[in-house]
Amino acid sequence: MLAFLIQRVLQAIFVMLVVALIAFSLFHYVGDPVLNMLGQEASEADRAELRAQLGLDRPVVVQFWQFVANAARFEFGISYRSARPVTELIAERLPATLELAVISAIFAVVMGIVLGIYTAIRRGSWLSNVIMTVSLIGVSLPTFLIGVLLIYLFAVELGWLPAFGRGEVVELGWWNTGLLTASGLRSLILPAITLGLFQLTLIMRLVRAEMLEVLRTDYIKFARARGLSRRVVNLRHALKNTLIPVITIIGLQLGTIIAFAIITETVFQWPGVGALFITAVRFVDIPVMAAYLMMIALVFVVINLVVDLLYYAVDPRLRVQGGAR
Repeated sequence: MLAFLIQRVLQAIFVMLVVALIAFSLFHYVGDPVLNMLGQEASEADRAELRAQLGLDRPVVVQFWQFVANAARFEFGISYRSARPVTELIAERLPATLELAVISAIFAVVMGIVLGIYTAIRRGSWLSNVIMTVSLIGVSLPTFLIGVLLIYLFAVELGWLPAFGRGEVVELGWWNTGLLTASGLRSLILPAITLGLFQLTLIMRLVRAEMLEVLRTDYIKFARARGLSRRVVNLRHALKNTLIPVITIIGLQLGTIIAFAIITETVFQWPGVGALFITAVRFVDIPVMAAYLMMIALVFVVINLVVDLLYYAVDPRLRVQGGAR
């Protein structure tokens, strides 16, 4: 177990170094930081002084090492647009994105697994056919179009839910949350459904396909022949083996939810990190862009590491192989 963990951690560190190199390259190949901060009116002396303060007059290798050391402390410099520390900007927006991503992920995972199991066990029923037909909408339609349709139906026509914004939030130290207010919860419903619908349908169809394959195996037939109840066979024996490949997809989709929340946040004017990144791209705010890239990479690396550990816990073959080595 320890060797397995060390190997995965080393792989994660290597990936983060590669991403850090890509993010660091933005400072050298996308615009001039000094020019962006001082403007074209500044003198050469002022530019040289700012380059020395930022460390841009040092060798590239030294600059990269300093960038990695600062990134390890979650320091990404000053935003070119707002002249504020990038860490502060992300800390202000991160609660909104994390709450949206977590609620969307819970919605997608719980409903995806439940509907996948139901459509596999009751594959011939009319309700199962309806669910599979409707699931094609979540796979086929783009996220922004689903969001617009939900806004039109539930906000414009029915007037049940707000069309944009986060609603009223409550300050809990540095964290601000809308989960403790009625308007915050109502504002969260449409963007959470929009962001989680594609992942829900993907997880549901994968669970259904794996469940149907497992139900055809010999050990499931033997369990039924022993007189075990249908619930025990389906949920204790079949579901456990179904979840082994599903864990990988769920892990990747959770990272995708955070990475691609940009579209949902734009459609619903959600004040999250994704909206901050869109603004940074518009104004070529390189420190914010680099910080966002590093943050998303860290999310994927951590999730993949957790998925590998869950694999080790769920699949006994990995433990046997590890013990044999």
